[in-house]
Amino acid sequence: MAFATKMKLRKIGDGHDVLCLVKHPMETGLRKDQKTGEVIPAHYIEIMTFTLNGNTVAEAILGQGVSKDPLTGIHMVGAKAGDTVAVAWSDNKGESGGAETTVQ
Repeated sequence: MAFATKMKLRKIGDGHDVLCLVKHPMETGLRKDQKTGEVIPAHYIEIMTFTLNGNTVAEAILGQGVSKDPLTGIHMVGAKAGDTVAVAWSDNKGESGGAETTVQ
């Protein structure tokens, strides 16, 4: 299953705010399907890694308590025009995704 990942950079003061939106169900494994009554299996993002030119600048450890379609952000200092900012994530079912953009 493909999950859309969108990333946005915004210049703020001495750095950039990096916002990442992942279209992901983020199921806890505790909720029941209203029609069938069966438990919906857990399916959630475990880790999200932010990089600048291939070097890790931040890692977010997510889990079952995060809402559907999570929006995660960091403030990054030191990025300049032409640099590559990327995000990569993986979930508890082995699925992964990511996005990248160039600093303007």
